[in-house]
Amino acid sequence: MPTYTEPTFAIQRAGERACFDFGWLKTCHSFSFGEYVDPANVNWGALRVFNDDTVAPAGGFPTHPHRDMEIVTYVLRGELEHRDSLGHHGIVSPGGIQYVSAGTGVSHSEFNHSPAADVHFVQMWVLPRERGGTPGYGQHDFAQGERRDRWLAVASGESGVAVPVTLRQDATVRVARLEGASLRYDFAPGRFGFLFVADGSVTANGAQLGTGDAVRLASVRDLEVTGSAELVLWDVPQVPGGD
Repeated sequence: MPTYTEPTFAIQRAGERACFDFGWLKTCHSFSFGEYVDPANVNWGALRVFNDDTVAPAGGFPTHPHRDMEIVTYVLRGELEHRDSLGHHGIVSPGGIQYVSAGTGVSHSEFNHSPAADVHFVQMWVLPRERGGTPGYGQHDFAQGERRDRWLAVASGESGVAVPVTLRQDATVRVARLEGASLRYDFAPGRFGFLFVADGSVTANGAQLGTGDAVRLASVRDLEVTGSAELVLWDVPQVPGGD
């Protein structure tokens, strides 16, 4: 298992992702998922899935099962409707997040209920600390001002990080809407980072990044980004048997 004792700052360009167009769904996978299988690109620490999805009007994912995964969905444009086998129903708007802790098993569906507009979101899966547990669901809306030119923690399982949604893993996802400003983030020793540019462009530690680009960090203490962009940042632990 790699230890990454030397600083790692690995850029994945938007065009290097595995992208598919199913008509109703346009999706790009940062890690192995579905039809895209690469044994060398399965996860980054506890971050197992990072999918950039756009669903056409009246399209969506029919009911399907999950287990033993922490699933966070961040909506960038449009509205995403959720239903699950636990009886939950919710609609998540831009800037909002949806959370499913699959635990021992849950089935859910996700649809774009608009007849005219698409919905764009990123769906992210994190490996839980332990398998099993009672399935759970949550969602929360955030105003754009809450993330303007600042890192806003939206879901976390780390002690001392105040968030409305709690993950069953020592991981935190933060979002930011950078408007011609700079932001800094400090990683604790041994932590992994994953920065994704959902829209716009920034300079990250001197590297130019555009829409759809991402950076994987290990043994890097400081991250500084400057520019105008919608950003998603994960701070995750390394996991046994993973990267």
